[in-house]
Amino acid sequence: MDRSEIDCWLTDMDGVLVHENRAIPGAAELLQQWQDQGAPFLVLTNNSIFTPRDLSARLRASGLHVPEESIWTSALATADFCRSQIPEGSAFIIGEAGLTTAMHEAGFIITESDPDYVIVGETRNYSFEAITKAIRLIGNGARFIATNPDATGPSQDGPLPATGAIAALIEKATGKSPYVVGKPNPMMFRSAMNRIGAHSENTAMIGDRMDTDIVAGIEAGLHTVLVLTGISDQAEIDRYPFRPDEILGSVAELVNPEPLETEL
Repeated sequence: MDRSEIDCWLTDMDGVLVHENRAIPGAAELLQQWQDQGAPFLVLTNNSIFTPRDLSARLRASGLHVPEESIWTSALATADFCRSQIPEGSAFIIGEAGLTTAMHEAGFIITESDPDYVIVGETRNYSFEAITKAIRLIGNGARFIATNPDATGPSQDGPLPATGAIAALIEKATGKSPYVVGKPNPMMFRSAMNRIGAHSENTAMIGDRMDTDIVAGIEAGLHTVLVLTGISDQAEIDRYPFRPDEILGSVAELVNPEPLETEL
């Protein structure tokens, strides 16, 4: 697939559009280009803490204008998946507003009493009591879901335990593995494409991680673009047996140059 055949775009957020709350050069221009062209696009993130409205505001503070309807989180993908499995079901949730809001909007009841699902998402307030409750509910038959597999998340003081770490604790205690919806599960990309009416034959994925963005993009049949503004460098790329379709220094290389005005 050639880039000229691409009509729809999926892009990761951290390391692609922003780095430590600052817009990466070229990101604002690329987003504007897509909006000017009417190209369907979604900004994807495995972070399930924030609602799309929250993330839109955070991006705006970084100088990037992304409408909330153009943001797709692992929380939204999880809610979409659960609704497809058990419409109007129930769930016990370890997570924050991004996840609870998404599940409410998908028609789910949030409960501690015999839920269909136990869903673990990102939070900065993990509670031993809530984890214990989750373990017991899963032991009683609730289905175990995690929004994303990331074991740690970044902070100014160093790494923080994230969804994958807490899910591993619960898995060890229950002997049950979670179904993980977020990247690198291509399910997240398929639900995103459904959201904007895109097809794999004409959609590209831009990411900064080989182990999530690129492998999931390949498995979903997308044109894959790796940018070097996040965690990947050539040594990281060489560790994997697969390759992205394109490797670019940054998203600035995807911005079409303005046509030169010819004087009459």
